[in-house]
Amino acid sequence: MRQGVDGLGLGEKLGSYPIAGVGGGLAQMARRVGVMLYVVIIVCLIAITPPAAFAKGAVMTAVVVVLFGLMLAWRRTSARFGLRRCYLYTDGLVVTNLFGGVQDAVAWSEVTELNRLSGASVFMTFHRVEIARHGLRPLAFLAPGVKPPLVEALLNQLAKNGIR
Repeated sequence: MRQGVDGLGLGEKLGSYPIAGVGGGLAQMARRVGVMLYVVIIVCLIAITPPAAFAKGAVMTAVVVVLFGLMLAWRRTSARFGLRRCYLYTDGLVVTNLFGGVQDAVAWSEVTELNRLSGASVFMTFHRVEIARHGLRPLAFLAPGVKPPLVEALLNQLAKNGIR
């Protein structure tokens, strides 16, 4: 049974944000490459017009629509069940794993610094956040998107707690 994130003694809950690991970043890249290949193949089907081009295009479109629907269903399910989320609190943060259990909890008093790396390309868009702590291994995760709300909220909380 999964452990809840409330009741860890980190104060008032400020927000819940989606995060990803390496697998999530690679899935984002694969999805974008797949859509790009789909567009190229559809253009080729229109330009070359092989036998049964309409049927081939319809099957490919159906596959892309189903994959897009599965992506939306995963987003909704992961948000509902708290899978791969970062919960910000007034006194710290909690990161959950792929099964919704607590992966790591960090109090702001333990944090020494925040390291960020941003990557934006046609295939991948993310912010890698690494939180360095006193005497413990750093906590690292990806915040997907060009300007994810998690990064802004995290920077605000760190500034309020005097961490650079």
